[in-house]
Amino acid sequence: MQLIRGRHNFSSDLVPSVVSIGNFDGVHLGHLQLIKTLLVEANLQGLPPTVLTFDPHPHEYFSPQTAPPRLSSFRDKLLYLEQAGVQKVVCLRFDRSFSQTSPVDFIQDYLVKGLCARFVVVGDDFRFGRDRKGDLALLREAGQQAGFGVASVGTFVIDGHRVSSSRIRQVVEKGDFELAERLLGRAYGISGRVGQGDQRGRTWGFPTANVALPQNNVPVRGVYAVTVKRSGGKTIHGVANIGFRPTVGGDKLLLEVHLLDFEQDIYSERLLVEFRRRIRGEVRFDSFDALKAQIAEDVVDARRWLLEEHPL
Repeated sequence: MQLIRGRHNFSSDLVPSVVSIGNFDGVHLGHLQLIKTLLVEANLQGLPPTVLTFDPHPHEYFSPQTAPPRLSSFRDKLLYLEQAGVQKVVCLRFDRSFSQTSPVDFIQDYLVKGLCARFVVVGDDFRFGRDRKGDLALLREAGQQAGFGVASVGTFVIDGHRVSSSRIRQVVEKGDFELAERLLGRAYGISGRVGQGDQRGRTWGFPTANVALPQNNVPVRGVYAVTVKRSGGKTIHGVANIGFRPTVGGDKLLLEVHLLDFEQDIYSERLLVEFRRRIRGEVRFDSFDALKAQIAEDVVDARRWLLEEHPL
C-alpha cells in the first residue's frame, strides 16, 4: 500500500483515483461498509481505491486536553485499511492552516488538483471544510462541475444503534469487549514493541513484557485478561496492566503484560494485545506484599476465565 503524507508530496504526474474521506479511527464495521463501496467503484473504473485521512484528529488539534482517546494508532489504522483492500492512503496534517480551508478550496486543492478524483465515496453525515460548512449537497454540486461522481453510504446499524468510533470508545471504556468486537469486526487491541522495563515484576515471580504505547491517551485503564498475538501468528494468554503503577510511584502510562506459561525472550518483538475481560481497576496498595498478593489473584482469575472462554 502506498502512503503519501502531506500535500507537498502529491505527484505532479496526476493519477486519477477513487477516493473516500474520513478519520477512520479504529477502522470499524461502519468504515468497512464505506470501503466496500469504494472498492466496488474503484474496480469498475480500474482505478486505485484511495483513502484521504488526517493526522492529528481534529479533536486533538482543537482540544488536546479533552480529546477522546484513539481506538487505533496511526500505524494500526494503515494496517487495517490495507487489510480492507485500500491501495493508497493520503494523510494530510491537520493544523491551523488546514482548518481554515474553505469547502470549495478543499475540493479544488485536494480532490480535483491533488488527487484527480474521478469518484468520491463518503458517509451520509459527511461534513468538511472550515467550520464544517461543506456537506454532501455541495460535494455533489462540485462533482457535477469538476467531473467526478459522488456516492454516500448510509449509517451502519447494529442492535438499533449506529456503529461509530465514539460508540466503540464508550463500549471499550466500560469493558464490554464482546460488543466492541462485534462493532469493530475484530477484537479491540493495542500493538507495540516490547521494550526494557525495570524488571520489578520478574523479581516478584511475574515477569512482564513492557509494550510501548503508540499514544498516551487510550480507552483502557486497569487490569485485564488478554490474548497476545506475536508477529509470527502464535497466540498466548496473558494478564495486562495498563496504568501509572501508583503503588511503585509511577508517573508514566505503561502497558505491562504477564504472559502465562511463557518464558521466551521477546525484546523488540511487536505484540498485539487483545483485551478480553476487565478484571479490576488500577489501585494503590499500602504495601508491595499486598500488591504481589493481588497480582497472584489476578493471574488465577485471568487464567481460569481465558481457559473457559478463549481456549487456544
